[in-house]
Amino acid sequence: MADEVGFATQQVHAGERLDGDAGARITPIHLTAGFVFDDFDQARDRFHGDVEGFTYTRLGNPTTAAVERKLAALEHGVDAIAVASGQAAVTVALLALLRAGDRILASRSIYEGSRGLFRENFANLGIGVDFVDDPHDLAEWRARIRPETRVLFGESIPNPKNDVLDISGVADVAHDHGLPLVVDSTLATPYLVRPIDFGADVVVHSTSKFLAGHGASLGGAVIDGGRLDWAARPELFPQLTAPSAGLGGRSYVERFGDRAYAEYARSVIASRFGPTLSPLHAFLLQQGIETLSLRIERHSENALQVARWLEEQPEVASVDYSGLESSPYHGLAKRYLPRGQGSVFGFTLTGGEPAARAVVDAVTLFSRMTHLGDVRSLILHPATTTHSLLTGDELRANGIHPGLLRLSIGIEDVDDLLRDLAQALAASRRARLEVA
Repeated sequence: MADEVGFATQQVHAGERLDGDAGARITPIHLTAGFVFDDFDQARDRFHGDVEGFTYTRLGNPTTAAVERKLAALEHGVDAIAVASGQAAVTVALLALLRAGDRILASRSIYEGSRGLFRENFANLGIGVDFVDDPHDLAEWRARIRPETRVLFGESIPNPKNDVLDISGVADVAHDHGLPLVVDSTLATPYLVRPIDFGADVVVHSTSKFLAGHGASLGGAVIDGGRLDWAARPELFPQLTAPSAGLGGRSYVERFGDRAYAEYARSVIASRFGPTLSPLHAFLLQQGIETLSLRIERHSENALQVARWLEEQPEVASVDYSGLESSPYHGLAKRYLPRGQGSVFGFTLTGGEPAARAVVDAVTLFSRMTHLGDVRSLILHPATTTHSLLTGDELRANGIHPGLLRLSIGIEDVDDLLRDLAQALAASRRARLEVA
């Protein structure tokens, strides 16, 4: 589909191929493990990649392929790989770039699940990680690159501090060293920002969040921007540039060109580790994407109103939302997120953990759960849940204070959300008076 059409048109139509057998307008759910071959030659040719077609759902499925094409189009990438979860997406994206002895350079302000993956699971594979203390200091990014560094990693809208990443700046640092920038853009979605347009090389999503949107399915995606010249420094990524026996002695770059990374990530990493996305969940993801822009507009509008209201409350010490003029990241938000600043952010109560407990226990409309990007509004206390394995020093270094609450603002009527928060803050005040 031509890039000239609008985003809403793309989110509905991109990647579609009408069902030639029955004429179904919506991509059917192909719940099948395998696919029948017409004859010996077709089986051989499909496995060799000489003709289009499917062999086994772990390697590809028509329902999944349709949503992959849509995601690639929406992110302005050349290809996409759908997997079973956001954590699987980060794993597949990075294992396609890293081998034992290599290192990741990551922003300190990232999802705690990714941090644990890098520090523990990847360490067991011989892969190291370094964290940039101030992700907005490009000089620190540059200074922390080692000879073993192979990839830079950050989030477009970090969770839960909402401190927007300078995508272009970090991409320039990466490219000066011949390295790729991988951006987790789960909280932004391609409607708010397309990181590839700002220099990112690979984008990952937990599609379980805003892309699917209704809290009913799990999934993840890896999108290849197709712009990095992997052959410019062939010694850095031999898995892409050295001859491969599976490709008849050609390298992935020689065989697939600008889709070399995606093909390697799909055929060597995703297919062998096997984090396969269910065709049913691929169908639910496709349905969610068709209304993405409508939902994200409402999410962002609601979040900005809630953040402004919270900023005025005496019980609130600070609000971490880049849409606020008071945010130190407001300038970056205006540059990268002009359509809206998303709907996941934190706010810190002056009363610490007791105040946070009172608010969490008092809400009636907000759901107390560990999820993001639902049409329903959600609330969580990171210090005792998602970040509970961090030490006190680590919590402070990451800005996770005892009174911090994370909100994921849904699409309800904003007046109802404000009313619920108001009565919850009132309950917090009463709790403090009782203690006093």
